[in-house]
Amino acid sequence: MTEQELRAIIFAELRKVAPECDPATLAPDENIREALDIDSYSFLRVLVGLNEKTGVDIPESDYGKLSTLETMLAYLMARLP
Repeated sequence: MTEQELRAIIFAELRKVAPECDPATLAPDENIREALDIDSYSFLRVLVGLNEKTGVDIPESDYGKLSTLETMLAYLMARLP
């Protein structure tokens, strides 16, 4: 999977919980939850969706490592099967 494909998956999952958002406008180091005004439950739904689409297990202890687009991409790319 390429970074562009992964980015498209992330954007699709973000749009599921915040349909009015445009994830492409996110700065790479911007906090996703704050920028899109999504709560912790919605963010968990994003992470579950990412797990289902990529096959990457994301333990609860790592949730904080996925707060920006940049860290989310790096985390998932490093762990893709």
